[in-house]
Amino acid sequence: MFRRTFWFTTGVAAGVWATTKVNRKIKQLTPEHLAVTAANKAIEAGGRLRDRAVDFALEVRDNMHRREAELGDALGLNAPVDRELPAPRSYAVIENRNSPKYVEGPAHKSAYPTHPYNRNEDH
Repeated sequence: MFRRTFWFTTGVAAGVWATTKVNRKIKQLTPEHLAVTAANKAIEAGGRLRDRAVDFALEVRDNMHRREAELGDALGLNAPVDRELPAPRSYAVIENRNSPKYVEGPAHKSAYPTHPYNRNEDH
């Protein structure tokens, strides 16, 4: 009789366990649960993507500052500043090229060279 009771109890326990497992799987396959699961996974993926983007932006910013420092050193922009005033400079007098003494006609070219990027005058 003990044997029959043991196997009966074992069968009931196996049935309860199997029923519980099947009910959990069925609940996981309902549309509401699938929607919640998909939303949670999308939120997690978005968080990971945001973290990676922030890390990338910080890395770019650090490398940008490092490269700017390298360029500043190469160009001498980070050199110590001399606090003394510079010597006075002499400036050349700039004459007005629009004055009548320089404008003689369309074929006339000025005696002064023009800037190479000045596109308004013929060379």
